[in-house]
Parts: sequence; C-alpha cells; structure tokens
Amino acid sequence: MRRFSVSLFGAIAVFSVVLAAATIWLVLTSPVTVATAVNEGDVTPLVRDLAAVLFQALKDLLRYL
Repeated sequence: MRRFSVSLFGAIAVFSVVLAAATIWLVLTSPVTVATAVNEGDVTPLVRDLAAVLFQALKDLLRYL
C-alpha cells in the first residue's frame, strides 16, 4: 500500500506541475483569452486553449523522441 501511495502522489505531483506550467505558458502567450475567461467567469475558452497547449507540447515531445 505504501508503494502505491508514493506512486499516486508522484503522478499527481507531475500532473500538477505540467498543468501549472501550461497555465503560465498560456498566460504569457494568450493573455487576452485568460483575461476574458477570468472577467466573464466562463472557463471554456481557457480550458480549450490549455488543452491545445498540452496537446501541442505532447506532440512536440513525441516528435523529438
């Protein structure tokens, strides 16, 4: 059980770091989308752009490997 909990914690930590980095990247590259999402309270465009950033990063990483 201890090994499983350490693995789960590691996976959650890595996911959180990747999500935070992608959010920061989105704030720097598309501040209008982020500002609009925060101002209107509609997170759909923000989530869509965040998913696009993560997908592009994964695609570039796989192309590199």
